[in-house]
Amino acid sequence: MENVIFDQIKKDIAANDVVLYMKGTAVFPQCGFSAAVVQILTQLGLTFKDINVLEDSTIRQGIKDFANWPTIPQLYVKGEFVGGCDIIREMYETGELQDLLKEKGVTFREGAAA
Repeated sequence: MENVIFDQIKKDIAANDVVLYMKGTAVFPQCGFSAAVVQILTQLGLTFKDINVLEDSTIRQGIKDFANWPTIPQLYVKGEFVGGCDIIREMYETGELQDLLKEKGVTFREGAAA
């Protein structure tokens, strides 16, 4: 069973430049941490795939096991796990997230203020 979940996660992060595993959706986040990351990604003008872990408990646990990271949300850029809410917020505020996006060749709104 776990391999099936890992395969689905690998497929999702390979098919999309930016993937956010979150509680709720980008339109209707269902936790403050997920909402904070959505706000940052939206402010950067990023197109991203949102995956609602509340819809499937196997994905909810599977993504934690996959990344060996205990919390949701989890952000992936070009297949690489970047971090959760606190890490994304800090990276955004210091410009490190924008630098990572540039390095990975992901288009975003350059003038977005932290």
